[in-house]
Amino acid sequence: MAQYMLSVHHDGTEDFESMTPEELQPIFEAVDRFNKEVQEAGKWVFAGGLEPIESATTVDNTKGEALVTDGPFSESKEFLGGFWIIESADLDEALDWAQRGSAACAGRVEVRPFQPEPPTE
Repeated sequence: MAQYMLSVHHDGTEDFESMTPEELQPIFEAVDRFNKEVQEAGKWVFAGGLEPIESATTVDNTKGEALVTDGPFSESKEFLGGFWIIESADLDEALDWAQRGSAACAGRVEVRPFQPEPPTE
């Protein structure tokens, strides 16, 4: 079975900070139900929500000396908010899970397959 990352992207127009707990609670509950559904189906590998983009730190050691800077890698309004790693028979099944995840978290979900493991000798 292949593994897929279902990543939740935000476009920068969301204002989660100003949402009340009452406004956020239905989303949390829907994501909880989705997580349980994925687990019960035996598709769950792991998942996680990420802290806000302002908490990011970027490390660049491409020139032999590490440069550590506060902030995200790219200057973009869009950012990754969280993800699920699932096992799926094929892309169609992964897309079905992504549709359900998108509805649960009220956000866009990108589906990307992992590269296959190299053959072992």
